[in-house]
Amino acid sequence: MLSYSSMITDQDRGVITTKDLKRILAGLVISLIAIGIIIYLADFKQVLTALRMADFSLVFIVVLLTLAWLVVRGLMWRTLLCEEATYYQVFMTINEGYLINNILPLRLGELARSWLLSRKAGLAFWRVFSTIVLERALDIMMAVGLLLVSISFVVSISWAVQAAVGTGIIVVMGLLMLYLMARYSNWVMATFERLTYRWTNLSNRGKKYLGTFLDGLTVLTDGKRFLRAVVWLILGWGIGILQYYVLLRAFFTDPEIYWAIFTIGVSALGAATPSSPGAIGVYEASVVGALAVFGLNASISLALAITAHAINFLVTGLIGTFALVQDGIQITRVGDLYKQLRGITPGNNP
Repeated sequence: MLSYSSMITDQDRGVITTKDLKRILAGLVISLIAIGIIIYLADFKQVLTALRMADFSLVFIVVLLTLAWLVVRGLMWRTLLCEEATYYQVFMTINEGYLINNILPLRLGELARSWLLSRKAGLAFWRVFSTIVLERALDIMMAVGLLLVSISFVVSISWAVQAAVGTGIIVVMGLLMLYLMARYSNWVMATFERLTYRWTNLSNRGKKYLGTFLDGLTVLTDGKRFLRAVVWLILGWGIGILQYYVLLRAFFTDPEIYWAIFTIGVSALGAATPSSPGAIGVYEASVVGALAVFGLNASISLALAITAHAINFLVTGLIGTFALVQDGIQITRVGDLYKQLRGITPGNNP
């Protein structure tokens, strides 16, 4: 596994920049703070006891659900790509991206997914990357929506329901705005050029970013295809909720389904914050904090979070490593991959 010390040693070869180092250190600090909070709240003897007492038949079901979730994610991403790559290529690349996110900083797994799939399927790098941007936007909308919908069960006050309804309206308006941008992409580009023509560098760079982003939104103009992508999105999140619920049953007696809904919303947003590779500490703190709202024991909640994180690492790690080997990339040379990914710019299509 790549260590931070080896990355810093390679600085003189251009592997890491000062700006990158600041962002990496910021993520490390956030992860260390999260780990400190966990250490303060949890009793690690109770954590070990909870791990021993867990229902491992249910944990095995969670492993199978994780595989099912990955299958559905592949279907959704391939739909966003307008089926321009085979399912096998898409599925393997997703796992490679998750693996790289777990061992490299700065969420470079997203760039890696674009780079790897562009090589496999013969697609433009930024065309692929724009679909990942859309995928992430949809995920954030779902996470926020689930979080605020479940708040009505967490706090017994009327404004919570109103907030959930308001969030639903915001999500619909956001998707409508993206649709209009895709539908009238020529007008959007012309307007951008008109507003930025005085600043040549900004205009040229902006057009490249905006153009590729709009390319990724073309799926929005195909009603049937986008509806299919949304169905896969909802199914994937449904499997995710079921994962959390089954895992809750493995550690707690008679959990409620809304515990799982609230926790997946909190953990998804928590994992999106800057952190160390793999969101270590931040993910666990998010899960423990979410379950604390329901008065659940912090140590048992931490055992659950560690188990969920370990399953994700194991499943995506095994498939991702196999896929990287197939692509001729040695996991021991991941530092070289880091350097190549950090060298990607809008004008440099790998």
